[in-house]
Order: sequence, then structure tokens, then C-alpha cells
Amino acid sequence: MVLMFYVGTHLLNHALGLVSLAAAEAGRQVFVAFWRNPVMTVVFYGAIVLHFSLALAALYGRRTLLMTFTELLRVVLGFLIPFLLAGHFVQTRLVHALYGVEDDYRRNVSLIWADGSSVAQMTLVTVAWLHACLGVHFAFRHRPAYRKLQTSFIVSATLLPMLAANGYLAMARELQSLPPYVERTSAAQAALLQSLASAITATALALLLATLLARWARNAWVRRTQGLLRIRYPDRTVDVPRGWSVLEASRANGIPHLSVCGGRSRCSTCRIDVEASDAPLPPPEAIEQRTLTRIAALPTVRLACQLRPAGDLQVRVLLGVRSGERAFEPLGAAMEREVVVLFTDLRRWTSLSEEELPFDLVYMLDRYFEVVGDAVREAGGIPNQFIGDSVMALFGTDTDVATASRQALAAAAGIAQRMDALNDTMQQEFGKRLEFGIGIHAGMAAVGTVGYRETRTLTAVGDAVNTASRLQELTKRFGTRLVLSEDVLRHAGRQAKECVAHDIDVRGRRGRLKVYATSAIPGA
Repeated sequence: MVLMFYVGTHLLNHALGLVSLAAAEAGRQVFVAFWRNPVMTVVFYGAIVLHFSLALAALYGRRTLLMTFTELLRVVLGFLIPFLLAGHFVQTRLVHALYGVEDDYRRNVSLIWADGSSVAQMTLVTVAWLHACLGVHFAFRHRPAYRKLQTSFIVSATLLPMLAANGYLAMARELQSLPPYVERTSAAQAALLQSLASAITATALALLLATLLARWARNAWVRRTQGLLRIRYPDRTVDVPRGWSVLEASRANGIPHLSVCGGRSRCSTCRIDVEASDAPLPPPEAIEQRTLTRIAALPTVRLACQLRPAGDLQVRVLLGVRSGERAFEPLGAAMEREVVVLFTDLRRWTSLSEEELPFDLVYMLDRYFEVVGDAVREAGGIPNQFIGDSVMALFGTDTDVATASRQALAAAAGIAQRMDALNDTMQQEFGKRLEFGIGIHAGMAAVGTVGYRETRTLTAVGDAVNTASRLQELTKRFGTRLVLSEDVLRHAGRQAKECVAHDIDVRGRRGRLKVYATSAIPGA
């Protein structure tokens, strides 16, 4: 983030060239005062060394170099930066530090334009900025706040280097009307600077090659001392070093193998059936056992991301990868988080469908969906599924569960108020009122995009969703407009006023659940 802030402020400084050379130079004075003071100098160079060291460590630690295209692009761009940056570095920071030459915009732009290295410098800017943006994406792509700001981030990240490039061209045009710049460094000094640039490039290349060589030597040593084990799939057999997980073996050998959670044992999509094993399998650890218990797995079923066999084994991948799906990335950028789910449904819609004309029903549904959608959006939620006469809404995709619970209650109150107003109109126009029920529950769910080919939508899947749907159905049984779980009231910090408590069994769910039924919706 330090390096990205440096590149970002550098590009902003270039963009001032669109105003004038003088404006860019005034901005450079602020830039230099900030980045070249002793504290930020230590922070900046420390960030460079640490970032490059972590990149080498990550490369060394990879079991396999097989990766997705975007991840490969990020890695390649990152290792290109030292080679592209060396010449620019010695002609700016080093020339100032060694010889006291002022590396202002007049000098830098004049030299770059004169020696024809404009394309190389533009490439450096593009590579460094794209690498930084990809790094931010990989680091924060599962964070709700990032997903909310992702579009703005992409637009800003695209616009900034374009403004910087045009600022550079504007300064180059302005310099054509000024006397030619005369370089102050001698031939000997220029030669020394060139040798320093070559040394930086050679050092970076040597470290990269040494890391790859060390990685190869480590793998060879592991294969020789610990040996290989054989994993037999239905259509092929692979040999991998001991200590690898089955999922790592699949990925290293290009075998399609789902892992929606990214190999963290937060799902069961990488599950395999162990058909035979030459050595006793290590027992599942607690995190794997919880998942296996939840899906009621047979004794021979294990999670490929957690199973590290001690001997040869024969496996069968239980969940296949459909054509066109990515086998090595989480699907739909799914993330597991605590959300609040609201379901609402119209009452007696079937009988109403028999009595009214189809186009009249379309009109009623459209007005009903508008009422629910507006209330949910106004409260801060996402009305994301409209099925028949039911609506599902999500709260908490970008907030904490306490805020989401308050938002869901506000949405329920808004739906009730708007439906009362709508029913006055429905009574006048059709002689009927649209009765409804709402169910709200909070809990863990996987939130992501699902669907078929280009028809995909954001949704949530999990016990919280199913329970909210069941609570909505209970409004018929209790004769109320709203049934919500105790968790929602607790998270929202509300009292159960005018609510009737029930301790119930929810169909399809283990254990009893305390819920509250009311028609006086809290927050209304």
C-alpha cells in the first residue's frame, strides 16, 4: 500500500502537466518534500525491499507454478518492475543524491523525449500501476467494502494513468517552445549511472534466478529424501511429493477440481471418495470434521484441501467441473459472512390468479414488487430475487450484522406502510387487498453470484436463507404479518414489544428456534 500510494501520487503529479509545466513542478516540490524526508525515505525503501523479498518468498513457497491468468499476470508484472525501473531510478533519485543535479520536470521530460524512451517510461507506469491494482484486488476482493467500491476503484485506476500520460505529453509540447535543456552530468558520471542501473538489473535478475533454482533444488531434495506417493484418479495417475494435499496434487497436474471456498475447508465442494489407500489416512482435524459432519459424509469421504496422505491412494472427485467453469478459483467470488435475510410473500395469490385477468395480475405484481424493492433499498438492503409472488432481500453484504438487523426491521416496517397505501388503491381498482407475510432471520451464508451462463445473479445460500423462508411461511400459522428470529431482535437491540414468543421446530432444521410473531412491526 505504501508503494501504491507512491505510484499514485507520482501519477497525480504527472497529471498536473495538463495544467502547465509550472503547475507540475509546484506539485513536484510537495511530492519531494513528502517522499524524500528521512522518515518517508526509510519507509519507502523499506517497503521496496520487503515487497520484493515477500514476492521471492511467495514464489519459493509455491507447490506449483500453475495459477490463474490474472494471478500469473500480477506475478509477471511485479518481477518486470525492477528491470524497467532501474534506468529511471538512477536518472532521478540517484543523480540528485550523488551529484546534486535537480531532477525537475524540465530535465526529466526533456531527456526522456530526446532519447526516445517515452514508450519505455509509459510501459513502466502501466506495469507498476496495473501490478498494484491487481495486488489490491487479490488482497481485498472478498471484503464487502471493496466489493461496494469496486466500480469506482476500477474507473479511478483506469483514469489516473491516462491523465498522467497526457500530462507528460502536454509538458513535452510546452518544452518545445523553451530553450533546449543542457545536461549537467559529465560523461564519467553518466557512465557510472549507467553501470549502477545495470547493477540493479543484474541483482534483481540474480535474486529471481536464485529463488527459482532454490525452489527446484528443494523440490528435488524432497522427492529424493521423502519420496513420491501416487494418487490414482479414475482417468489418470499422478506422482506428487509427500506432504501435498490431494487438492494441490490436482491443481499441479491440471486435473479439474472444484474448491469454491479456495481450499480453506469452508465448503465441501472439493470432497473426494477415497476408494483405496496403501497407508492409514490421517484423521480429519476439527475444521474438516465439522464440514464432513454437516454434510453427513460417508466414512470414505474426505476434503481434498485437507487430506495429506501418507501413502498411495485411489480417489474419485465427487463434484465435477462443468464446461466453461474455472477449476482453480472460487466460483462467483463467493464469500461466507453473517447476513440478515428477509422473505416476503403474498397471501392467497393462487385463488386471486383464478379470479383476475392475467394482465391485471401482472399489474398487481409490478406494483407489489415496486413497494417491496423501494422499502428494501431505502433501508439499505438488496432486493435480489423475485420469484412468483415472493421476494428475497439481503442485508449485511457490506455492513455488520447489528446494522443489517436494524435495516431489515426498517425494511419490514417500510413494506407494511407502503402495502397499506397500495391496498387502498387495490381496493378501489379491483375490490381486493393484497395480504402478505414477512420472515426475517440472521445467520451465516455464502454470498456470491450463481446462475447459468450469462444469466447470473447475486444471492445467498445457507441455513439462514432457508430459515428465513420457513419463518415467512409461519406467518400464515400465527396469523401475523411478521415472524422473526430472536437473533435478529438481539442484534438490532430491540425489545420484543407487542410480539408473541414461540419456541418452535423449523421444518428442515435441527434444534428448536425461538421466534417472535407480530403484526405491529418494530420500527413501524
